[in-house]
Amino acid sequence: MTIRIANAPVSWGIYEFKDIEPKYPFTRVLDEIAETGYTGIELGPWGYLPTDPAVLKPELDQRGLQLLSSYVPVKLVDASAHAEGEAHALKVGKLLAACGAEVIVLADDNGNVPELFAQSGRRKGSALSPAQWDVFAAGVNRIARRVHEEVGLKIVFHHHCAGYVETPDETRNLLERTDADLVGLCLDTGHYHYGGGNALEAVKTYGKRVRYLHLKDCDPNIRELCVKEKLNYREATQAGVFCELGQGEVDFPAILTEMEALGYDGWAIVEQDVLTDDLDAPRHSARRNREYLKKLGY
Repeated sequence: MTIRIANAPVSWGIYEFKDIEPKYPFTRVLDEIAETGYTGIELGPWGYLPTDPAVLKPELDQRGLQLLSSYVPVKLVDASAHAEGEAHALKVGKLLAACGAEVIVLADDNGNVPELFAQSGRRKGSALSPAQWDVFAAGVNRIARRVHEEVGLKIVFHHHCAGYVETPDETRNLLERTDADLVGLCLDTGHYHYGGGNALEAVKTYGKRVRYLHLKDCDPNIRELCVKEKLNYREATQAGVFCELGQGEVDFPAILTEMEALGYDGWAIVEQDVLTDDLDAPRHSARRNREYLKKLGY
């Protein structure tokens, strides 16, 4: 079994947030992901990469890149938004399936609730009532079921800072309320730490329910500063709380060893969340992150 290593447009500062414009043409990002030693990629925000598989797949093939998934945010706390979220997930899923991907990374529409955005990294427990959790989980189950029936893809849910599923308690609540056959966990190691948890403990707790990995580190000193200064999610990202792999507190050797012991032979996607004006910084970080993982045997 071999864990394969990928990267994603977010490592080049390509976000879903409408007020953050991409600083690179997609061809440069694809070139630099391949150049720095990765063999897989996520789609990024809808419309950043070509959405016609006849255009996208040749772009990926000529660089030796496999399309793996796409991050799909949905306002899951609002039942009236579930149908629109399902339709978007199906649209994305058809592109993914046509390009050989296997999963959709479903998430809350993180960053769009001002108090959650402001309190990211400092919350405890859960922000939702039991009734709200029922609505939220029903939306996840609904979308997961339709996506699997229509395009054959599985859903992995991404706990994420600045959303309703940020803390370990919120992650547990979501997993307890969703169909384990259809909904796995996308464990984002950096977000889990910034949200107050320990990613290795999450792997030990959820075992084979962890079906997808986002590898991200978290600098404990910067995290402490962000909490003390009450920085919001974007300010924390700009401050560098998600540092390069091996420079923070996430125990990657133990996590990857534990995942292999569980029989995981999928992908691990490096995500170096950045907001920088240095256009060459993402490429350099991507190369250093890849070298770090090679030293661990991946």
